[in-house]
Amino acid sequence: MKKEIELILDATHDAMIAVNKKGVITVFNKAAGMLTGQDSEAVIGKPIEEIVENTRLPFILKTGISELNQRQKLRDTVIVTNRMPVRNEKDEIIGAIAVFRDISEVMELAEEITDLKEMQGLMTAIFDATQDAISVVDQNGYGVMINPAYTRITGYTEKDVVGRHCTVDMSGGDSVHLQVLETGKAVQSTRIRTGHMKKEVLVEAAPIIVNEELRGSVAVIHDLSEINRLLGELDQAKQIIRNLEAKYTFEDIKGRHSGLLVAVEKARMAAETPATIILRGESGTGKELFAHAIHNASARRYNQFVRVNCAALTESLLESEMFGYDEGAFTGAAKGGRMGLFERADRGTLFMDEIGEISLTMQTKLLRVLQEKEVIRVGGSKSIPVDVRVISATNVDLEKAVAEGSFRKDLYYRLNVFPIQIPPLRDRKADIPELVDFLIQKFNQEYGRNVSDISDEAMESIWAYDWPGNIRELENFVGRAIINMKIAEKTINSSHLPALAQLRASQSQKRLNKEYEKAITVSEHLDNRSLDELMAEAEARIIKATLVACGGNREMAAEQLSISVRSLYYKLKKLALVK
Repeated sequence: MKKEIELILDATHDAMIAVNKKGVITVFNKAAGMLTGQDSEAVIGKPIEEIVENTRLPFILKTGISELNQRQKLRDTVIVTNRMPVRNEKDEIIGAIAVFRDISEVMELAEEITDLKEMQGLMTAIFDATQDAISVVDQNGYGVMINPAYTRITGYTEKDVVGRHCTVDMSGGDSVHLQVLETGKAVQSTRIRTGHMKKEVLVEAAPIIVNEELRGSVAVIHDLSEINRLLGELDQAKQIIRNLEAKYTFEDIKGRHSGLLVAVEKARMAAETPATIILRGESGTGKELFAHAIHNASARRYNQFVRVNCAALTESLLESEMFGYDEGAFTGAAKGGRMGLFERADRGTLFMDEIGEISLTMQTKLLRVLQEKEVIRVGGSKSIPVDVRVISATNVDLEKAVAEGSFRKDLYYRLNVFPIQIPPLRDRKADIPELVDFLIQKFNQEYGRNVSDISDEAMESIWAYDWPGNIRELENFVGRAIINMKIAEKTINSSHLPALAQLRASQSQKRLNKEYEKAITVSEHLDNRSLDELMAEAEARIIKATLVACGGNREMAAEQLSISVRSLYYKLKKLALVK
């Protein structure tokens, strides 16, 4: 029986030392021998003080008081020990026992646990402090943990999410967690709607791999409202800058029609020179867009781009706006006077839209500024030098206006230094699909929509219309079509289009009326003349008007008529316009 007890004592991990009431060692197991460096069998029968220098077992024998969980230095290590007296049935102390173990490993584990707790605390603090929402689910798609930012962005708390399926917070789109769990691959930059308010967010998710096994998914959710706010502020800043500068460049001019490409190429060439430019074309063809692009491609692009619509102001107001005024020039004049548009555009560009609408009086004053390169404010007498590049635009037939005397010939020559003709939309219908795509993207941003396509039937309806209002009318039309769509719809159909049939019918009626009026006018002036005679008369009239408009310059007239100079001479001789 004694042998069995010794085997049991030697097998235990804890060290044990027992002494009798005289302090002589009676039990010394193998674990005690390993910790003390003694031979377990050799020390039996020896006094404990000789074997363990700082032993307290004699003190236990003397006092009979137990000492539990005491730390003690033993050789090169630290132990934790329990010391207790051994009593007989008469409660007499007949010995003492010490049970102890090396706690260096325990201390290392405790330090590791402390480090882990500190690391866990740090990770928790980081997890809770990040401004992006974080959501973690297990391999079955059930919520494990979320951070405070998740609650702030989605409105869902831990009670709403943890332990519940990952689709609980979805308001629109597919769960990225499920995509990750199904494929085992990360999901990048996915837009979804989440939370009670169906907030639009940007989500990125990645698999959680432990020992090469998929154990869950973690998603980072970016709140787009702050990004959208910053983008809005950026757009506002851009708008402010654009008020000081031209908005558009040649890259903003959409279309591949040969007439448009010729106009763009001429505009690029003109931009490199300080020449005065006049943009010709119907209303809505994009003349102002060309003016912006020319300024931005010129050496003046870092200076002011000033715009004025001459048709929108009365003569007196236009004069004060263009040339400025001195203090006291008229009732209500601002104290100290006011700088005019020419002064504001100094070293920059002045774009004068609807130039054909200004009065003869204003034409005279404008001519002086262009010739002398100086302005005199209304009510003032001092000449102010200005260095301004003038770009004008008109949809008026200036040559006819000159012939009729409603537009000064000398001002016409000053403005018509470099004419650029912009074709109407009906002449370049092949550009309509590109323009429609561009306008859809524009209105998507402005209206917060996600329209991506237009049906063939709707495009055919748009194609069939002649667009007398040109690109401006097309822009208005596409904008109204998108407004007619439901939020979830992504394709413009015929049902979304405004009353295009009525517009087309009205357009056809106007065309018929115009052709009828022409026919009546022609029939009244036929005078039994042949077709060749009538055509010769019309040709002679056109050539005469062109020569007048070009100041008699035949090379310029030939260019305007798109014929060679030699052909022009031939026609002049044939029509008896030269002697």
